[in-house]
Amino acid sequence: MFKKLIIVAVLSATLSQLQAQTLYMPRDIKRAYANGTRSMDGKPGQKYWQNHSRYDISITTAPPESLVKGVETITYYNNSPDTLKRLNMKLILNVHRPGAARMGATSPDYLTKGVQIDDFKIAGQARQWNNATMGSTNQMVPLPKPLMPHDSVQLNISWHFDVSKQSGREGMIDSTSFYLAYFYPRVSVYDDYNGWDRIEFIDAQEFYNDFNDYTLNVTVPKNYVVWATGTLQNAPKVLQKETNDRLQKSFTSDSTIHVATADEMAAGKVTAQNATNTWTWTASNISDVAVGVSNHYIWDAGSVVVDKNTGRRASMQAAYSVQGTDFKQSVQFGRNALSWFSTNWPGVPYPFPKMTAFQGFADMEYPMMVNDSQMGDPGFAQLVQDHEIAHTWFPFYMGINETRYAFMDEGWATTLEYLIGTAEKGKEKADAFYKQFRINGWINNRSSNQDIPTITQTSELTTGYGNNAYGKPSLSYLALKDMLGDELFKKALHGYMDRWHGKHPIPWDYFNSMSNVSGKNLTWFFNNWFFTNGYDDLAIKNVVTGKDGYTLTIANIGGFAIPFDVVAEYTDGTKKTIHQTPSIWEKNQKEALVTFVNVRGKSLKSITLDNGIFMDATPGDNTWLAKK
Repeated sequence: MFKKLIIVAVLSATLSQLQAQTLYMPRDIKRAYANGTRSMDGKPGQKYWQNHSRYDISITTAPPESLVKGVETITYYNNSPDTLKRLNMKLILNVHRPGAARMGATSPDYLTKGVQIDDFKIAGQARQWNNATMGSTNQMVPLPKPLMPHDSVQLNISWHFDVSKQSGREGMIDSTSFYLAYFYPRVSVYDDYNGWDRIEFIDAQEFYNDFNDYTLNVTVPKNYVVWATGTLQNAPKVLQKETNDRLQKSFTSDSTIHVATADEMAAGKVTAQNATNTWTWTASNISDVAVGVSNHYIWDAGSVVVDKNTGRRASMQAAYSVQGTDFKQSVQFGRNALSWFSTNWPGVPYPFPKMTAFQGFADMEYPMMVNDSQMGDPGFAQLVQDHEIAHTWFPFYMGINETRYAFMDEGWATTLEYLIGTAEKGKEKADAFYKQFRINGWINNRSSNQDIPTITQTSELTTGYGNNAYGKPSLSYLALKDMLGDELFKKALHGYMDRWHGKHPIPWDYFNSMSNVSGKNLTWFFNNWFFTNGYDDLAIKNVVTGKDGYTLTIANIGGFAIPFDVVAEYTDGTKKTIHQTPSIWEKNQKEALVTFVNVRGKSLKSITLDNGIFMDATPGDNTWLAKK
């Protein structure tokens, strides 16, 4: 009986321990796992599904006129098990309307009438659309008959809008250069845990899109060049022969080729000399398309091998004004980034045929394009371009819900930005920049809103967005890399990415997948970094001198499971360093013991905790001085 009681007590304790390690999961997320669309081992569930569309879009624009006209056919496929009685349409450019929800004030040049629907048909039936009552970036549209599971419906839409004079993520760059993003009405995501995505687009936040197939036709006057997401299908038709020959040559060139110079653009020697030219682009299984247009931008291009196993190359292009001096190096900066990210971290070959750096104002990523600003500092411009290109893998390779969980893409892009920065500029410079740009504003800001748990939905944050989306999650990824080691960390990361490539992962898929592939229960770590109000702050609480060395009691005041170095400095100026990975906090996240053997024949001067890029909130208590 006594033995049986012991066994029951042990089983009960084990069960309690496992229950204590369970991550909080919202009720809608629990339902997805219960329904079998997601699996607790981190894989998509046996019943996983996601919807899909085919977009045939044609737009016309003639700068300097601000008007853009569009027509599109959307074929929407309902792969869900649900019968859909309505579709939710996203009209993101309605954020320009007066009264639209935004994160801050704006100028009159930002305001427009938004998207104006001229004609809307569902399955061939005309539907009334009242533009006057539309202040939202969402509009629910009843279907003439329910859309059954595994059936499709066709939408025909014509619309127009004015390009905003104040350019941000999209708009006028100058009077004859436009960057068009989010410019077409789209069906929003209908997913397995939330249903329709009806979160309002707020100008400072991000996006959530299905993976779709696109054919995009852009009609512009002669002497205007179009850069866009996808593969240009009719280059010989829209470009003069010499220009097209250069473009084709660039697809196999390591060097930067000037496809079109400023003088050639001004002289009308670049595009076909029809009154208008229609540029046709295609892209498959991609989450969005964007367009850049100009009649005076310089056009550079080159290419780089992104898959060493197959020899596949990707085109790297740049479009910029004469004043855009940073962009003179964009092709080579981009070639380096595409190769480095493909080979090192994340170590997954760049999945698309090209990348274009377009000079604008946003410092913002789009599939196969980045809209970056002129910095006047090529070094900083390279870092920004690296960051935006890194977004290819998060969220475009994986369809992350940025509107809810921005840390799933911005945190990774920040991490990749740091890792490639270390390779490009050396660890000392990369560390200094990372601390100054990503961490300093958080760790030195004692406001309680900066310590909101990272798992907090992005759509619910009015403050603390930057730290929750960029700095804190990036530190968590780097801490996990330190704890697992590069080989196991990369194995787990690749497992997660392979499972969710072309799908819609949520944080719990990441948490579960990393534990599953690594073979380690990382629940304690993810709970620590994502579900608590932690920050980085260690302190030497006590030092006990022993016969052969010292035992330190280290208090984790801030709570986050961070790596750190114990640095012993001796009176002769030499130092001894012992590295501690975050695993030291697994059993007790409030306090840890570190023992090290003294160097024979040397007198200890001090012991210091060095957190590196995991900046300490109160570094004054990180040093212990030996008694003289």
